[in-house]
This record gives sequence, structure tokens and C-alpha cells, in this order.
Amino acid sequence: MKILYVTTISNTVNAFLIPHIKLLVEQGHQVEVAFNVVQDVSPDLIELGIKIHNVDFQRSPLQKGNLLAYKKIQHLVMEEGFELVHTHTPIASFITRMACRNTPNTKILYTAHGFHFYKGAPFKNWLIYYSMERVAAKYTDAIITINQEDYIEAQKLKLRIAKNIFKIHGVGIDIGKFIDVDFNKKVRLRKEYEYSTDDFILFYAAELNYNKHQDLLIDVVSILKDKIPNIKLLLAGEGPLTKKYIEQVDRLGLRNNIEFLGFRKDIPNLLKLSDIAVSASRREGLPVNIMEAMATGLPIVLTDCRGNRDLVINNENGILVDLEDKESFANAIKKVFDSASLRKNFSKRNLELINSYSIDNVIKEMRLIYNNFL
Repeated sequence: MKILYVTTISNTVNAFLIPHIKLLVEQGHQVEVAFNVVQDVSPDLIELGIKIHNVDFQRSPLQKGNLLAYKKIQHLVMEEGFELVHTHTPIASFITRMACRNTPNTKILYTAHGFHFYKGAPFKNWLIYYSMERVAAKYTDAIITINQEDYIEAQKLKLRIAKNIFKIHGVGIDIGKFIDVDFNKKVRLRKEYEYSTDDFILFYAAELNYNKHQDLLIDVVSILKDKIPNIKLLLAGEGPLTKKYIEQVDRLGLRNNIEFLGFRKDIPNLLKLSDIAVSASRREGLPVNIMEAMATGLPIVLTDCRGNRDLVINNENGILVDLEDKESFANAIKKVFDSASLRKNFSKRNLELINSYSIDNVIKEMRLIYNNFL
């Protein structure tokens, strides 16, 4: 079967979808991909023999460039005769489904990695993105979701075949990269990275932006710096609010407590040398950074938002706190800091729960879904 994978930008495929594409190739299907080549295409795609189509999707639904993307994807699907199109990310998925609405012999699957409309979302998100999904659903053969809230919302949409709403355990992670680490390994890593064994290290890997909400964590550290004198917060990632967050750290006198690490390729090591994983997100699909922390066996303190609460059961493998409640967030971290038994219990439970989110399990789930359409 001839299959087209579509995402808004190349980064999404590089980061999450290569194992999914590999599954289809190994089953004997011809797979091609279409996206805006923002990040260099992964060599893994080239090795798989995947044909690349550069389509200049824009990340905002209102940008004029998306009209050209619509025409290009429409021409591509009609000329190449794809029998199945699997779309990801909201903009490319909407454009592609609209472009394919008059191709009845092409099956259209859409994986929602986190609807932009959700409980607590701004009204404009519901106005724009919910309206887009209602329209595009008419031309969709199946929607695949990765969290419970989206699964429920998707069932309200009117698909070509109403029953074809699926839920899987995210994109899948390679658990082997994030195995639980013993004390001696942690000590060696801390020495290598020039941290003390006495440091109490919080870790958060995420783009520095409004949604990831690092300013909350900076305020939390300000509250805790005298209660946990050796506290450190490591922020891995880059983003549009980097300068603003650095200024906040300087204003609060936290230069010795908070480090901006920038883009990192050594996330497994940074997790292994840490004591707690934290997340201040306002919304998530199903956060890979939290799954990676679970696979490392870290206790987790995080905001109670969609996606986060799909991974963490409050007081079972971590602690959930209200979105803007910095005092409760600080108290939760102090609670974990004060109790070695709590850290041990959270760690053990995370190592048990993470197996469902492994790449091997997610690929099994995808194979079952594809069997309905291939």
C-alpha cells in the first residue's frame, strides 16, 4: 500500500515518528512523508528509503502560505495515488484533510498529539481549532488520541465512521535510555557535571515559553531556597522567553540556584543525576519529558493539567498541584525532599507504570489500528 505521512514541520517526524514509519516499511508498504523542512531530515528516514516532499505548511492557521500548502498537498495526493494518508499536528492535518475531501478511495487517519482546545483554553482556541476539527472530521476515517480528555472530545466529532476513535499510550519512548540509576552512578555523574552530592536537584526539559510556564518554577525555588539551601533547578531548553526568565532569576537573586542549560542532547544523564522531575505546563498532549523521568525512576511534582494527569496519579507516583499555585508546588517539593520513603515509593511506582508507554507497546497499539485500514 502507498502511504503518506504528513506533519507541519520535519521536527515532529525526527523526534517522535520514525519508529511508526519503520513499522509500515517493515510490513512492506511504500511510505513517503510531507512536511515543511525546518530541521534537517533525520538520516534514519533516508536509510529507510523514504521519499521527502517539502510542503511549506505554516504553524498559524491564518497565514496565507497555507493556501499554497493546500494546493500542493492536494496535487500530491491526487497525482501519486496514496491509498492511506496519516496526518499529525493540527495545521497540516486540517489542510490535508480538506485537500483530500474529494478522494474517497484514500483513507485518512489523524493523530491528535493534544487538541488546542481543552478545558481552560482561551475562547479563541475553541473558536478556531474546535471549528476546524468539526469541519475536518467529516473527511476523517479515524482519530487517534493520546490522553483521556482528547479521547472524550474526539467522540463528540462526527467522523465518516463514528466508532473509529482510538487512544494509545503516546508516541512511545525507548525505556532502555532511561533505566533506573543506582547511587554510585548518580555520584559519578554529579562529579562529572560538577554538582555536589548534597545538592537537591530539580529538572525540567521543555521549550522556554508561556505554555511550559518556567516562571512558576522560578518563583517556587525562591520560596524554597531558605528551606532547602542546596536546592538547584536545571532548565534544559531554549525558547522565546529565555531572556525574560533569566531576568526573573537575577531579580530574585537565584543565580546560584537556577541554571539555564540551553538545548541538550544528554537528557538521560541529566535525569539520572537529578532528584525530582518537575513540570509547570499549562497544557500537554502526553508529555515525553515526564515519561522519560518515569523511566528513570524519578519522583515527579507537576501541574494538574491535561496530559500530566494522564501520567501521574496524585500521591501514587508523584504529586499534582493546581496550575498557578506556587505555594502548593513548593510544599509538594518540600514534602518529597523530607521523605526518603516517599521518594522510594514514587520511584518504584513510576518504573512499573512506564512499561505501558514504551515504544514497543505503542508500536503494538499502532499495528492493531493500522490493521483496520491496510
